[in-house]
Amino acid sequence: MKSPRKWWSARPVASQILVWTLCILLLTVALGGFVTSQITRQVLDDQYRLRALGIATTVAAMPQIVADLEAKDPNHQIQALAEQVMIHAQPDYVVVADRNGIRYSHPNPALIGKRLEEPVAVLDGQTHLGTDPGSLGNSANAKAPIFDSRGNVIGEVSVGILEANVNSAIGREAGLIVGYSALVLLIGAVSSLLLGRAIKRATFGLEPAEIASLLQDREALLHGIKEAMIGLDDDDRVTVINNEARRLLQLEGNALGQKIDELLPGGRLRDILTGDTRGADQAVLTDDALLVANRMPVSVGGRSIGAVVTLRDRTEVEALVRDLRSTEGLMQALRAQEHEYANRLHVVSGLLELGEVDQARNFISGVADTSRSLGEGLRGRVEPPELAALILAKITVAGEQDVKLTVTDDSQLRQPFLGTQDLVTIVGNLLDNAVDAVVSQPAPREVTLQLDDSSGIFISVTDNGPGVPAEAIDAVVRDGYTTKVPRPGMRRGIGLALVARIVHRAGGTIDVFAGPGGRFEVWVPAPAPAHRTEGAAAL
Repeated sequence: MKSPRKWWSARPVASQILVWTLCILLLTVALGGFVTSQITRQVLDDQYRLRALGIATTVAAMPQIVADLEAKDPNHQIQALAEQVMIHAQPDYVVVADRNGIRYSHPNPALIGKRLEEPVAVLDGQTHLGTDPGSLGNSANAKAPIFDSRGNVIGEVSVGILEANVNSAIGREAGLIVGYSALVLLIGAVSSLLLGRAIKRATFGLEPAEIASLLQDREALLHGIKEAMIGLDDDDRVTVINNEARRLLQLEGNALGQKIDELLPGGRLRDILTGDTRGADQAVLTDDALLVANRMPVSVGGRSIGAVVTLRDRTEVEALVRDLRSTEGLMQALRAQEHEYANRLHVVSGLLELGEVDQARNFISGVADTSRSLGEGLRGRVEPPELAALILAKITVAGEQDVKLTVTDDSQLRQPFLGTQDLVTIVGNLLDNAVDAVVSQPAPREVTLQLDDSSGIFISVTDNGPGVPAEAIDAVVRDGYTTKVPRPGMRRGIGLALVARIVHRAGGTIDVFAGPGGRFEVWVPAPAPAHRTEGAAAL
């Protein structure tokens, strides 16, 4: 058997609203009726006392009453006059008594000539109002003094209206109060039903228990998923945000209710969140991570209620993909060298078959000297060895694509203060972009690399391709900007943005020059000796 509390919680919200509304209205109406009845009683008592006072002062001022009372009413005219007043003014009683309290009129003739139960109150010459518990019952009473011709008090007139009349008037008022109360209850019941239906529509027919369950499930789902999620209304104010989103966006404090423009600085990330930049799986490069963002508008019943933005941290995955691409590039370089060495072996084999031993010996010596001089030349001028190996591999791969990649004779980078991975990322991306820019151009296709460490680190990559249009100079280093066809598993528009981020973090600059001919220059100043630390690994 369910407990009353659980049974009540299981009731539909419309029923709960109806019951609570009726209870509140009943309590309010009952309290209001009681207060109204008390106020009405007080008002009626005051009105009846004033009415009695008017009658009493009028009777006390009648010359005949004064004359008969001075003469001790020999003809019993006072009772007759009092009865006439009762007929016309309709009080419940008019009692005339002398200053000794002897009655000369009373609705009960048997009490005429007898003394009042209470002392005469008007001997002070003033009128008196109050409630009189007289012989006829409680009444709203007024007493007025009767003065003789010399101004002496010779008696009093007591006029009263019984409480029964007050109760009767209150009863009539109570009927109106009950009628109005019933009308209020009816209006409250109808209003509560309409309110319950409106709430049901607003909550899509869900009951409070179901809403609470959905809220618990939403909180568990919201903060349990690894993916960052942000809910926005039509004004781009944050309505929902989970912990992962706070971490990725580096938000502190309560972001709920704030606009995206107030939380994030201007840039591509804010444009994607606000919907200014559209598209699926938008890559966004922040200071610490590579994010993939998706913004999905949300509507209910054909009416827009905002949007939901999801953010996925692809930093580690993208780093692995780029490492895989680097490895693939090295494998391509090895394949190119394998083909080249195979051709050379065929040449040597042919010379030996022809008996040209000296010619074969000279050919082998020349090839060895050329390969050794290129490798040793780079290794002697470029540190660390990983960067030299990368450049050598890029030269080989470019040559396979009929692109001549040369390193200037004056290039040197013997004391790099940037991290190895940072240097590899900068040089690798710049060379890849240059080779891609010229590979589709007519021959000759040339790419030139210049390195200098005389004052900081200077890296220059030029090519004889079409170059960067003047209007795209500022946009080319922004994340997401690309003119290339996307490759499966590889996001475009990240390389130059990544280079720019590394350079700016190191306090350097990256300059892009307009075409024709591509030219990118990177300069990173040398830090103070105490701050020369190994750079952070890049994507």
